[in-house]
Amino acid sequence: MNILFHCPSKFDLNSIGNSKLGGIETLNLELCKNLSSKYYNIYLSTICKKVIKRKNLTNLPISKLKKENHNYHFDYIVSSNDPNIFNLFRNSKKILWMHNTLAIEKALRKKKLLSILKNKITAVFVSKYLERKTSNLYFFNKKIIIPNFLSNKFIIKKYSYKRKNNFIWSVQREKGLKETLDVWINYIYPKSKKTKLFIFGIDNNKFRKLKNYYKKYNIFFFGRVKKEKLRKVYNQSLAMICLGYDETFCLNAIEANACGLPVITFGKTALKELIKNNYNGLIVKDYKSLSLKMINLMNKKDKIKKKFILNSISNSKKYNFEIIKKKWINLLSK
Repeated sequence: MNILFHCPSKFDLNSIGNSKLGGIETLNLELCKNLSSKYYNIYLSTICKKVIKRKNLTNLPISKLKKENHNYHFDYIVSSNDPNIFNLFRNSKKILWMHNTLAIEKALRKKKLLSILKNKITAVFVSKYLERKTSNLYFFNKKIIIPNFLSNKFIIKKYSYKRKNNFIWSVQREKGLKETLDVWINYIYPKSKKTKLFIFGIDNNKFRKLKNYYKKYNIFFFGRVKKEKLRKVYNQSLAMICLGYDETFCLNAIEANACGLPVITFGKTALKELIKNNYNGLIVKDYKSLSLKMINLMNKKDKIKKKFILNSISNSKKYNFEIIKKKWINLLSK
């Protein structure tokens, strides 16, 4: 069986481990790598310069695929957010892997609406939240929910149960960050001058001039780093702050849970599905409540902290790759 995964971003098979690689790109790479076998010939089309082939996995430049589309036959095409590729392969079964919201206005502006309407498409949503947020006017042939899966890089064999009272921010978007920094400076740091806040994912250039100021309050900016670095810091910290303003799945939260980090959140968007209050995280109603819950968590006994760690790890196992892989194989076998 020939299967094309289409992901119109700048990366290739050699990008595995690159700290600048986003979640969608990482998911495509890992799923393609794991599905390629004697049963599946997997093709991955990306914005790259040359063809890269590894056993049953072939990375194609999108420009080459479009120019020479008549030379290729695919039983299935799985496209991340982009339905336009379907127009080139009329006889292939078409799966639109929906990672992000797609408003009607945006679909018109990016010239995606016609491609959705004229092709018989199965839509795969990464969460119930995203499925609910997507308009019924797209008239998808079928709708399926397959959650994102946990990268093998976040599978930990030995956990640390003696954690430092440090917190993590690992969301690339800045919404809520300023308010969180204010909470830290005005409430958290005065209560505990040894605890630290690590900021990952945010563009360092935007905070370059303020980095020394924030260091005075034990706030450290790292930008994007490799997953090995994240895993190490996560495994030593107390909790992740992930407010959840615009998350369609929130892989960060699952990665945090896998390392034993409960997630402190407003419980908005897809976080409402992932985080259970006082189990694998804490749901707060506002920034004042955020500060109180953080201080309360720091002061809890080690026995209670360990329970949060164990619950978080247990929750993450639902997103183990082997479990989610079966859902994809079942879909691709129909």
